[in-house]
Amino acid sequence: MRSTTKLKHILQLYTVALDMNDDGEMHLMIFDKRDNSSEEFTHKSYSVVVDKAFRYMMKKISPKAVKAASSQ
Repeated sequence: MRSTTKLKHILQLYTVALDMNDDGEMHLMIFDKRDNSSEEFTHKSYSVVVDKAFRYMMKKISPKAVKAASSQ
């Protein structure tokens, strides 16, 4: 799955903030739209931070929600 597609799925459930420090390291912070919890992911590669956020999201959502989303 492409990073753009993963980001599209993430944006359905989270608000996203993306930043880069002086060393070129990406910081992707996600904020849950329902309970306002947050998580931050860092790496030098954009695709890696998006993948980390996507995997985190997949662990957080229920299996029932995954089935419903994939059947649409």
